[in-house]
Amino acid sequence: MKIYSTAFKDSEMIPSKYTCDGEDISPPINFSEVPESARSLALICVDPDAPSGKWVHWLIYNIPADMSELKENVAKKEKPEGEILQGINDFGRIGYGGPCPPGGTHRYYFKLYALDTILNLEAGITEKELLKAIFNHNIAETHFMGKYSS
Repeated sequence: MKIYSTAFKDSEMIPSKYTCDGEDISPPINFSEVPESARSLALICVDPDAPSGKWVHWLIYNIPADMSELKENVAKKEKPEGEILQGINDFGRIGYGGPCPPGGTHRYYFKLYALDTILNLEAGITEKELLKAIFNHNIAETHFMGKYSS
């Protein structure tokens, strides 16, 4: 399984458009080679370099397994499209919250999970709740990383 963005390459700088210094919109995210047995996908974006140890920027789940991309600027609402749902980020909001580091260069991991089920969850859950729900349903995972400093 592969994940990437057409807006920046793995381990490169995230354009400011996708950060709190710009438009604060989600970047385009593409995925391929999803296992045939997958029924849905989940994506979590985290900053492991945050002063608190980890900062969740985005939780989006119940992405159809046959989708190949999340387009730029996914709506910041609980149900942005079809059956896709979003959780609460560590900014306390639904949807994507772009990089906004207090200092230095931080890494932002976009982690994609292929699941053998469609999650029976409400919108607005936390990362802890999502990770618990996918625990026994994860059949593949991959990630890519971007960097940003304000």
